[in-house]
Amino acid sequence: MRYSEGSVGRLFILRLEDGDLLNNTLEQFAAEHGVERGLAFYLGGSADGSRVVVGPDTAQEDEIVALVHTLAGPQEVLAVGTIFPDERGRPSVHTHAASGREGAATVGCTRAGLQTWLVGEVVLLEISGSTARRETDAASGFELLEIP
Repeated sequence: MRYSEGSVGRLFILRLEDGDLLNNTLEQFAAEHGVERGLAFYLGGSADGSRVVVGPDTAQEDEIVALVHTLAGPQEVLAVGTIFPDERGRPSVHTHAASGREGAATVGCTRAGLQTWLVGEVVLLEISGSTARRETDAASGFELLEIP
């Protein structure tokens, strides 16, 4: 285990609008407001057709192939994610969400395209003083958190 210490900087409260893509909106906001690192909490809805990554295809042994699930109908969503700069210094969001409708639930990574339905609320806590960043891992191709 490696770690980096930081402190809480600014706190932002965002209202996402109908149709906003969660990851894209957070990355754009972070870039515009100089948030390099942060912790985001999302509460709201997901639109019909939103997509989440629900795991790797274990049948593929030579490469990691993402399994993408399409959500049917508007759903209730709780999500938590982090923001760290990528290798080019741009904000890179990694968020996982639990969504549900009529007793059925799905949990997955929102990078495939979780779209806000009607309204989404985000509380974003800026992390100051840390040097953690995302770097592309040669073996997986994923942007993984690195602690210098």
